[in-house]
Amino acid sequence: MTALSRRNALKAGGALALGAGISACGGGSGSNQLSFMYWGSSFEQKAVQQMLQTFTKEKHIPTKPIYVPGDYETKVNTLVASHSTPDVAYMGAAMAYRLAQQGKLVNLYPYFSKYTSLSDRLPQTYFWYGKNKSFGIQTANEIMVTWYNKKAFKDAGAKMPPANADKAWSWHDFIQAAAKVTVDENGNRADQSSFDHTKPKQFGVSFDMTYQGVWYPMLLSNGGDVFDKAGRKCTLDSPESIEVFQNFQDLMYKHHVAPSPSQLGNNAPTTQVQLQTSRMAMVIDGQWSLLDIAAAGVDYGIGVLPKYQKPFTISLSGASVMFSATKHKKDALELYLFHNDPAHVDLFKDGLWMPTIKGYYTDPKLIDSWIKNKAHPPEYKTAVVDYTLNHSVTDWNQLAKNDDNINELLTPALQQIATGKTPAKDVLKTVAPKITARLQGWYPTQAV
Repeated sequence: MTALSRRNALKAGGALALGAGISACGGGSGSNQLSFMYWGSSFEQKAVQQMLQTFTKEKHIPTKPIYVPGDYETKVNTLVASHSTPDVAYMGAAMAYRLAQQGKLVNLYPYFSKYTSLSDRLPQTYFWYGKNKSFGIQTANEIMVTWYNKKAFKDAGAKMPPANADKAWSWHDFIQAAAKVTVDENGNRADQSSFDHTKPKQFGVSFDMTYQGVWYPMLLSNGGDVFDKAGRKCTLDSPESIEVFQNFQDLMYKHHVAPSPSQLGNNAPTTQVQLQTSRMAMVIDGQWSLLDIAAAGVDYGIGVLPKYQKPFTISLSGASVMFSATKHKKDALELYLFHNDPAHVDLFKDGLWMPTIKGYYTDPKLIDSWIKNKAHPPEYKTAVVDYTLNHSVTDWNQLAKNDDNINELLTPALQQIATGKTPAKDVLKTVAPKITARLQGWYPTQAV
């Protein structure tokens, strides 16, 4: 997927529309053919089809790819109702939790002791929904990073974003760096008195204020969180939270180093385009942008996110699941273990996916197997691999119960902050009690 389409899929739970041939899904048919349902760009489509072909060749198990480019949730509901679910599928977290609790998905936990490749994943990549109950693992891991245009920093004579978490910029340093690479039409920088913020040519940084991947790591870094430990009280109105959101608002309207939503436009360009056109010097976005950026030949770099107290990034992705209705559970489990193994899928080497298997972050040979290539820059090891292993935590949307209803309130509030018309404090003080009324607690983060 492109950066924006993948981001939206992760936010919304991956809504897609099924095409022709859906009646061949394995769960509701008597065929011995395994069906695999998924979303993604045309590039991802081809890679998954190749993976399935390899699986069939090696395992002698026939497979059917079911590629779904839009409206996933509606169609999944239709398939469940018609008893024609696929064997293995991508699934957004919110829908997967609902289906698992209804008994529609296989609890994979009993298989952990038999298959080490199920039990050796990064802790933050599991989806737990009860005591010793896991409906699956992230299809692929993703984290948030700072992308930057090297030329913009070279032209400004500025230091580039650090690629090591222990050298992460403070928020103050981040603002100063962004000011040095924010330029108006006359060539004046935002840290100069002659700078005209009404005539921007290049912004220092771009971000999507409504996307939790942007602000949640900063919230954690500042000692805040979305909810309390019990998941029953919204804490977005805490001083730590207010400071973070006000700082993001100030990047746009006080420091003028980031574009406002109106300046960015309704259909914001992808991260790759923003960097390639030198409209932005930095973009806060997901690791998945690497696929498009590397392919476009942008002179780019990857840095860690700025920090307040401790460095943080978040791990986020949709899930891969097995439907309980499969008539070929053993074969389906083989496909489940195979479908996101870096040894069988090129999407890791190409830059779209990151592994969920822990060994690919700790074993030098395994690390080299997916990052030692042209698509991954030299700093990737520290800026992404080490950053993931030592400083990533699970995205709150992967753990919060009832997150769909929570986001119905939260997203408009974040949009209001992004307009700059109301201080973050006023918005958050208003919305936090409303969110609290909808909270139902957290899902577990491990077998309990």
